[in-house]
Formats: sequence, C-alpha cells, structure tokens
Amino acid sequence: MQGLRGKVAVITGAGSGIGRALAEQLAQEGCALALADINAESLQSLAATLQGSGVRVTTHVLDVAKRAAVYAFADEVLALYGSAHLIINNAGVAVSQTVAELTYDDFEWIMGINFWGMVYGTKAFLPHLLQNNEGHIVNVSSIFGIIAVPTQAAYNASKFAVRGFTEALRQEVAGTGVRINAICPGLIETGMTKPTFDYAKAKEVTHKLGQLNPLRRAAQPEELANVALFLASDQASYVNGQAIAVDGGLTSSHPVTCQRR
Repeated sequence: MQGLRGKVAVITGAGSGIGRALAEQLAQEGCALALADINAESLQSLAATLQGSGVRVTTHVLDVAKRAAVYAFADEVLALYGSAHLIINNAGVAVSQTVAELTYDDFEWIMGINFWGMVYGTKAFLPHLLQNNEGHIVNVSSIFGIIAVPTQAAYNASKFAVRGFTEALRQEVAGTGVRINAICPGLIETGMTKPTFDYAKAKEVTHKLGQLNPLRRAAQPEELANVALFLASDQASYVNGQAIAVDGGLTSSHPVTCQRR
C-alpha cells in the first residue's frame, strides 16, 4: 500500500482480532506502531510476533473507557514518536440481553468502551492531526451500527453512535487534510465473538455461521484489517466520511429475502 512506510499508527484493542491482524499488516507496510490494549499478555504476545519486523513497536496497557488514561496515552505516544498519522479506534466489547434484562451497569460498561473510548481516542489525537493538516482516523463500528436486532440494543446504541459521530466529524474537518472513516464488520471470529464460535464448534454447526449473508460464511480478522489498511493508505485518498460494511453482503440484502433455487 502506498504512503504508509514511516508513518506512525495508533491502534486500540490491538491485542486480538482485527486490531492484531491490522498491527501485523501495518508492520509489513513499514509503519511504526503504538499498540494499546487492556490485556497486557496479549500485547506481549503481539510484540513478540512483531520482533524482527524492522519497525518501532511500543505497547501500552490501556482502559479506553478512562478519559484521563487515554489522554495520557496520547501524550506518551506523541512524546515517543513525535507524531501520529493513523488513529484506529478499535477497542470494543459486546453485551447480548433484552432491554428489560439489561442492567445500567452493563449499559454504561459497553458505552464506556465502544462509544466513549472512541470519543476519547479521537479527541486526544485530533488537535495534533489538525495542526499537521494530515492524518486519518478509522473508527470501528459494526453492521449493528447499520441495522438493529433484538437482544443487541446496547451494542446497537454504541455502534450507531460511533457511526453518527464519525459522519458528523468528517463534516467538521472539511477542508483539512484529515480524513475520517468507519468500518462496519459483520460476523467475524474474534475474542468478542469467541463464545458464539465455541458453541458452534461444540455443536458441530460451524457451517451455519454467517448463513444469513450471501457469502454464507463468517469473516476472518485479516479480511477486516485489509479494508482498514486500504483506508489508511494513499490509495484511499479520496475516500472520506464513509461507513463501509464488511459483512459478506448482509446489509445489502437486509431484510433477508428468499434465494432462488
């Protein structure tokens, strides 16, 4: 990908799933990496994997729901690297409950990470990007930021909020060199969806995962990372303010219609 070598990429939720896959791909492209995750062990594992990549890598244990910690993280990154060019707000969690069952603690927990963590990450680095008149922010939403389903009200709320925030912000930074986009993953095998995949494996029904999308399968983290990598590159220099669904075609066929035989 063009324009990535020598840039500094900041990734939250870097220890697993999409974040980990993207870190590995950006390292191959020559990006220096500031990697944040709440799980210290996963960060250590990733750092070990990236040894020998030839790029500078720093790891930072971070709870993105804590505003002061995110701002301190941004200050540390800028002090260490002198700049930041690509901010990927990827950290996320899920809760599956009906609204009647959902506790306020769970609602506040998911919003704190999925929404406020993205807000803090954006606002902590945005002044630097605007001052340099260049950079790109990628916020990870979800197809559940496009469509709503039962038992996912809290997750829907958080991911719709990410998408709305992203679309509003790109209008506010119009005329600058800063681009803002969101990606909206469909079903993907990550730590967050591990219980779903483990259950399917135990019941020997993994072939049914992703059956509602036209490709009839779930995604791998690398497939989502490929899209974020493209958005970060110069090849996507005219892609701005988009919420790109990476879902095997699910949202394009929603509501699901009968297939011709």
